[in-house]
Amino acid sequence: MRRLEGKIGLVTGGAMGLGKAIARRLGAEGAQVIITDVQEQAGRDAAAQLGATFLEQDVCDEAAWPQVIAEVEKRFGALHILVNNAGILGSTQSCDPETTPFADWKRVFSVNVDSVFLGCRAAIPAMRRARQGAIINISSVAGLLATPYATAYGATKATVAQLTQSVAQHCAEQRLNIRCNSVHPGNVWTPLWERKVLDEASARGLTADTIRAEAVAEIPMGDWTRPEDIAAGVAYLASDDARHVTGTKLIIDGGYIGCDTYQRATK
Repeated sequence: MRRLEGKIGLVTGGAMGLGKAIARRLGAEGAQVIITDVQEQAGRDAAAQLGATFLEQDVCDEAAWPQVIAEVEKRFGALHILVNNAGILGSTQSCDPETTPFADWKRVFSVNVDSVFLGCRAAIPAMRRARQGAIINISSVAGLLATPYATAYGATKATVAQLTQSVAQHCAEQRLNIRCNSVHPGNVWTPLWERKVLDEASARGLTADTIRAEAVAEIPMGDWTRPEDIAAGVAYLASDDARHVTGTKLIIDGGYIGCDTYQRATK
């Protein structure tokens, strides 16, 4: 399927992991894809592999956003899709409500929330000019649950979900033909999760394989969610198949959220 033929899409944090998988799927669906990242060489390598365009960007830099959007419009004539994917986990050592350092809290909010707000704010005028648009903000199941083991991260992802609904309602009320939705991945095997597993294994004196097995045991469908699963959901939300879908939360987690009975029975 090439549901995104003729569309121009921007994916932040596209150098690796989830962002790279999303960029690959958007391109396979026919979109012209631009990826941005602070990791210049990794971004250029990913763009070369995907047939995409790379722009270096610190998503926390307010001044960079209008410049990136202007460059996209200059090169490609419009912006139709924005995927706010860039994000960080923050510390996995001091991360509960008692021990989270304020500096870490602010850093996680800067990358995970400020960048999403700045991206939405910068993209809406461009999408007005294009007379259409789809904004997809990558949140997490952590934004729908209590996360005392990742306090800052969970709070940021809940904020992204609420911000998404505000953007969606604004655009709908203004009749802008711009949709905004959030995607909530569960346990997806990416460099972010790999780091979490290694940190937890070190902290608990266990092997990484043991921690991985524990994580998989919490997923009722019995396997990691794959980056490609999330990318498929993003492609749907970016496409005209979702033309009347806005302000919604798309959960892709193998049943992690919805199967509380299963989780209790396996603990």
